[in-house]
Amino acid sequence: MFRRRLRSALGVLLVAGLGLSSAACGDDGDDTPAAGGPVTLIVNGLPPATEKANHDRFLANVAAFEKANPTINIEAREGKMDPQTFPAKLAGGQLEDVFYVYFTDPASLIAKRQVSDISKYLKDFPVTAEIKPEVLRVFQDDKGGTYGLPYKNYSMGLLYNRELFTRAGLDPDAPPATWAEVRTAAKKIADLGDGHVGYGEYSKSNTGGWHFTAELYSVGGEVATNAGGTWKAAFNNDQGRKVLQQLKDMRWTDDSMGQRQLLEWADLLRMMGSGKLGMYVATADNIPTIVNQYKGDYKTYGLGPIPDGQGTLGGGEGYLFKAGLSREKIVAGLKWLTFWFTSPDKIAEENQWADSTKQPVGLPEPAIYTGASAQKQAAADKQYANVPQQNYAPFVAGMGKIPVKLEPPNAQQIYAVLDVAMQKVLTDRNADVNKLLTDAETQVNSILANVK
Repeated sequence: MFRRRLRSALGVLLVAGLGLSSAACGDDGDDTPAAGGPVTLIVNGLPPATEKANHDRFLANVAAFEKANPTINIEAREGKMDPQTFPAKLAGGQLEDVFYVYFTDPASLIAKRQVSDISKYLKDFPVTAEIKPEVLRVFQDDKGGTYGLPYKNYSMGLLYNRELFTRAGLDPDAPPATWAEVRTAAKKIADLGDGHVGYGEYSKSNTGGWHFTAELYSVGGEVATNAGGTWKAAFNNDQGRKVLQQLKDMRWTDDSMGQRQLLEWADLLRMMGSGKLGMYVATADNIPTIVNQYKGDYKTYGLGPIPDGQGTLGGGEGYLFKAGLSREKIVAGLKWLTFWFTSPDKIAEENQWADSTKQPVGLPEPAIYTGASAQKQAAADKQYANVPQQNYAPFVAGMGKIPVKLEPPNAQQIYAVLDVAMQKVLTDRNADVNKLLTDAETQVNSILANVK
């Protein structure tokens, strides 16, 4: 997940630098279909042929959609949000009609009028009224205009090894609810000896800044704030000090974080798969990766809400409609998205297919619906669940109570700066937390000075 978000952020940086008008996205012009006539809709998101099961499933859904909608032809293209090609496609009018984005992308594209407002058509697609307002808001402007639909969402929680909790005398059904409890639990797990690490943390390749952000949100802080159109760093305060001091204390006073540091994305998954790591901050989609790539077992892992719970870092995926689309293409796009991607009626069928292809069913996220649609998803997940859903009950109980916040602007540049602070507190017992935050604040304000 972090790798996908890294590509996303790079794409946004490139798009932001273009300063293009809505015309740069291209107008359909001669391609506009006659009312009631056939419509060709160009979409992306088709998995590559090397991912045979997912590729074939996508095309099977295209065929089923076209059979149900004989006047609409779907031209499916491979690729998602690729920072290497997106700016050129946008400038040259080659962008797909309905295109895949990460949650960090819509705000900039909407502000630059590079997407189509689909608001007036949503009344004909009632399922869109049951999307969680806070999730749909990602695809809206400040006046409530809607320009796309979400597909998946995620938020950070506390991933933990239930077996180690039991061995350390901890309750595997009650993960730590505060960072003080995390510290206590981490010490108990580390005291098992034999190379066990109570709590794992990132500090390299931008992952340290990413985790700092999630942990800062959890104690009520912000990485950056916008006042009157000007962005400023906002972490050089008590909340920022709390995050770094907690890690420093666990690392040097408690010795509960292990000797090996400068960890990056795959390291903590590998450690969790080995059975030697007690806890780390993660999203639910880490669990199948640990199982499939690092020989873990689903029954071993639990997921709880992020400690302290005053906020958490989240994101997701969805689709936007490029600027200049005709009414017919917008309606065709909404039919396509609500046929599959934003369709609670499709979940049971997709879950059955996922189970048959040995993909996980029953993880606590994505969860983008409310009301009857949420109930349909819950029933479909329960029917085809092939993972121990009870292990994620603490996380589910916290959903809806913890505000989900997106990444700051120019996130990857900021994360690179914050990596340094994370590295220092984890590798230098004499690290000065106040100086680290002050130095980082200066650098981040320089980065934010270019954000408009």
